Amino acid sequence: MSRPPIVAIVGHIDHGKSTLLDYIRKTNVVEGEAGGITQHLSAYEAVHKNASGEHKITFLDTPGHEAFTAMRARGLEVADVAILVVSSEDGVKPQTIEAHKLIQEVGIPHIIALTKIDKPGSNIEKAKMSLLEHQIFLEGLGGDVPWVGISSKSGEGVPELLDLILLAAEIKGLAADAAKQGEGLVIEAHVDQRRGTSATLIVQDGAVRSGQFVVAGEALAPVRIMENFVGKPIKEALPGSPVRIVGFSTMPAVGTRFVTVATKKEAESKASQQGSAKKSSDILSGPATAAGPGRPDFSADPAATPEAAEEVTKLVLPIVIKTDVAGTGEAVVHELNKIPQDDRLEVRVVARTVGSVTENDVKLVGGGKTPGIILGFNVKVEREAREAAERLGVMVATFDIIYKLAEFLAEELAKRRPHMQIEVLLGAAKVLKFFSAQSGRVVLGGRVEEGVLRARQEVRIMRRDAEIGRGTMISLQSGKKDVKEVGAGSEFGAMLKTQALPAIGDRLEAVTMELK
Repeated sequence: MSRPPIVAIVGHIDHGKSTLLDYIRKTNVVEGEAGGITQHLSAYEAVHKNASGEHKITFLDTPGHEAFTAMRARGLEVADVAILVVSSEDGVKPQTIEAHKLIQEVGIPHIIALTKIDKPGSNIEKAKMSLLEHQIFLEGLGGDVPWVGISSKSGEGVPELLDLILLAAEIKGLAADAAKQGEGLVIEAHVDQRRGTSATLIVQDGAVRSGQFVVAGEALAPVRIMENFVGKPIKEALPGSPVRIVGFSTMPAVGTRFVTVATKKEAESKASQQGSAKKSSDILSGPATAAGPGRPDFSADPAATPEAAEEVTKLVLPIVIKTDVAGTGEAVVHELNKIPQDDRLEVRVVARTVGSVTENDVKLVGGGKTPGIILGFNVKVEREAREAAERLGVMVATFDIIYKLAEFLAEELAKRRPHMQIEVLLGAAKVLKFFSAQSGRVVLGGRVEEGVLRARQEVRIMRRDAEIGRGTMISLQSGKKDVKEVGAGSEFGAMLKTQALPAIGDRLEAVTMELK
């Protein structure tokens, strides 16, 4: 049997992805999105009617913000077709380029949707040229990538876009066997205090039926509570469907492939095998780092102690990340990795989990010498946790917009970073002549090589790379006139109060102390 195409909608933030999906689904998701941006990988089903009948299409709405790269990649991994949304007002933007690169890496057909054609600032030809400049070759412009201009307000161009999706799916020859055991990908995971651990799955082949067991890595769940994309209980999920299953033994990792089996015994055996395989892989490959070469590793280490074996001069700031779903935890780590680090402050993520902020989370970062920070994203803070945080001096900050979280943390780290006094070079000069030395006062001539020298300024006297003494510029002359300062390239005469004895070729350096 043929199956409905799975379509990932990707593109730059605020280019109209969710608004397009709203029009297609005749709902209003956008107004419910915090900050007007999509911050979750969401799956929906829609029905498109055309001359050949009714056709189901599954859509994956991916966030456009730069922090959600992993979510976009996961959406494209499971998709059959991609829609790259580009604003006809703005043209190509950074996440447009990133999304196109991800599409090319997974090798799926894609369609360009030029959005906002109803807006006064719309310029389709200019948007097409910006795509061409970035090596995205459209039909009619020397390439084979189909495109369509659309308005998510009036619906203009949307039927043509849906027809292009169905054509791409037909050319690809999508097929599935509903009689087989279901298999596909975990695209999101969530913990609810009342319902337990649930996961959103995309069924790529076979079917998931009530009474079976789902295995995703080490996690397994009986198929008792299964819901479609609107939360309606269902007994069967056919190929191409998004589905939520409640009751996993542990939280499955997002991006993990799942399979279904008939019995609990089979499920336990398969989960155990996959757990053993993962441990062996971890031993062989060593610990994975999300930070990359030369960057701190912000991957959570639940077993880490906040301040073990650290140098006395370095401040270690423990952080706990709590998010509503597993995928947003990746985005928070992504934002942390962008914050510049130095030798005086190490940010250490001691736990990254899903669910409300609890008293145990507070204790985890509040027991060391330096009270830490708990970053919550779309989560609640339990009363006991608030009380413990006040008692232990732990900061608990919750957000519903990813860039607000990043801004807060950057500011907080700047406040907490230990300050130190450092010498800053204001100017430097070379000693050209030595005139006299008497009673701790030296008269000499020189030339400023960089910066500015000023009267009453302290200088250090350098011979080669060694400091031989310090002194104060009592007076400065330029062109036989007393001056307050001399700049680079100027020759000068100076009286210097010092116990050292400068010589021709020495270097005078004016320095000041700054707190950094």
